[in-house]
Amino acid sequence: MRPTLQDVATAVGVSRSTVSNAYCRPDQLSAALRTRILDTARQLGYPGPNPTARSLRRGFAGAIGVLFTSQLSYAFTDPFAVRFLAGVAGAAERHGTSLLLVPLPTGATQARAAVENAAVDGFCVYCAADEHWALEVIRGRGLPFVTTAPPADRYVGIDERAAARSVADHLVGLGHRRVALLADTVLPDAPPGPLRLAGADAARHPTTRGRLAGFADALAAVGVDWTEITLLNATGNSRAAGAEAVAGLFAGDDPPTAVLAASDVLALGALDALGERAATVSVTGFDDVAEAAAVGLTTVRQPAEEKGRIAAELLLDPPADDAAGQILLPTELVVRTSTRPVPRS
Repeated sequence: MRPTLQDVATAVGVSRSTVSNAYCRPDQLSAALRTRILDTARQLGYPGPNPTARSLRRGFAGAIGVLFTSQLSYAFTDPFAVRFLAGVAGAAERHGTSLLLVPLPTGATQARAAVENAAVDGFCVYCAADEHWALEVIRGRGLPFVTTAPPADRYVGIDERAAARSVADHLVGLGHRRVALLADTVLPDAPPGPLRLAGADAARHPTTRGRLAGFADALAAVGVDWTEITLLNATGNSRAAGAEAVAGLFAGDDPPTAVLAASDVLALGALDALGERAATVSVTGFDDVAEAAAVGLTTVRQPAEEKGRIAAELLLDPPADDAAGQILLPTELVVRTSTRPVPRS
């Protein structure tokens, strides 16, 4: 059997609390006694107090959780998520705390267990969809949390609708009226490609809803009704999914003259699918990831690392004024070579 703290105490001839102090409160013992306890523990193969149990006794875990409503690999492969996580990590380092990445797997039971059992002192909730149950579980645990979108007591985000309208207004100003909107996971389990949707409000994810609504606002202002807009569903926020959603779009008569993508990653996929057509079809993105500049992608810039840093700071050092815990960051339209006036017939 695995040796216990009591085994060490018996072997040394001291109390359990004295052995515990050797690990947790060394200032309470003489150097000689602490050395004797630790040497005996090594000889017996005792690894030390269980860190989880010790954190429970102290009342804090010394870690914050970053809740991803996606696969865990998304945190390391999506360029915007990587930059956001870098901002969170920087703030955590300054506060001397650790990070625990907590994905929400597909199975509801597993997902709930992941949130219930995470040994953290609070959560940064990244791009949460309508998983209200996850926030309720966090509240039930009595833990603080910060989200990247309102409504919440503490959040740091952007005005998604206004930012999306700015890039759509740019396209409208160039004369585009036949426009395709490209977003990921618009509806659960929807196939890639064209999708019928009653309106932007029917989209699954609040970020997607905001961006689709902003695109639609700009088009409505020049007389283009929602029913006249081509909506494309990508099965994930990846370059390959963006290309798959756009494939075949330009085979028919009167194809769109522009693609408004809800992320740069999807826009890059659209450019891949367009190939030589990219010289005549305008494409825009959202986020301004590093590769956007390299390919000349017109996009909306938002501060990814700053968003992560502020989210962690709100969690680790919350302001006394509740209103100061609700932050909207600025965005900027960045016009590059991927957009141009509608080609003459």
